[in-house]
Amino acid sequence: MPARIRIGTQGWNYEAWVGPFYPDGTRPADYLTIYARGFDTVEVDSTFYAIPVAKTVRGWAQRTPDDFVFALKLPQEITHERRLRNVDDLAAEFFDRIRELGPKLGPVLIQLGPDFGPTELPAVAQFLPKLPRDIRFAIEFRQRGWIHDGVLALLAEHHVALTLSDGRWIPRKQMMQLATRPTSDFLYIRWMGADQSIVDYSRIQIDRSRELESWTGVLWPYAEQGREVFGYVNNHFAGHSPESARELQRLLGQQVVEPENLGEQISLF
Repeated sequence: MPARIRIGTQGWNYEAWVGPFYPDGTRPADYLTIYARGFDTVEVDSTFYAIPVAKTVRGWAQRTPDDFVFALKLPQEITHERRLRNVDDLAAEFFDRIRELGPKLGPVLIQLGPDFGPTELPAVAQFLPKLPRDIRFAIEFRQRGWIHDGVLALLAEHHVALTLSDGRWIPRKQMMQLATRPTSDFLYIRWMGADQSIVDYSRIQIDRSRELESWTGVLWPYAEQGREVFGYVNNHFAGHSPESARELQRLLGQQVVEPENLGEQISLF
């Protein structure tokens, strides 16, 4: 039986989504509750900037259905400032905090910066063995030089997924080929887009249908192998990530909740 393919967006807290996605008049405090009616997962961007307080994490869990899953970015102090070095205490604090999500805790994204090159492999090799076994991890490299057999073997040894990013750092074709060489029992994919100049997040501005259709040909075989799939769309990919995510759902034959239906039964939440 194929594993579950979860499709969502990178973040949910966008004022520009009110109207085209969230019902008119939606308050920021209600964004997540309404978002979770359309998607069963989200990638949390805010944890990149700071470790959230426990009350915030518990609030995320309380405002979402039982089968909802959060993926979270590792804080930038660990990945970008300390560059994976001397971070044991800080990492332990972060992991303890996000465990407040309980069964809703999905993968943690180790997003490395564009200036984090292959010469820093020793830092990665020293960091991965310390990762807790009760949490799933995916790592994102933003230089092509990282993609070779030695690094893939290192990730597989520690059951860390190589993040497949459709962006400007590594060619799409190479990313898709890497899906045939899994390093963990789940797939983590990020649709980033190459155009960072998009500033209007309220509508689709670039037709990405062909790219999304080609990606579904990658996701299905992976899921057929019994591996879970987590996929997140950035607003920069096409301009309005909820619509891109719904297009992926349609292509995958999943149930799609249109924006006009998201406001229904709001009194129940």
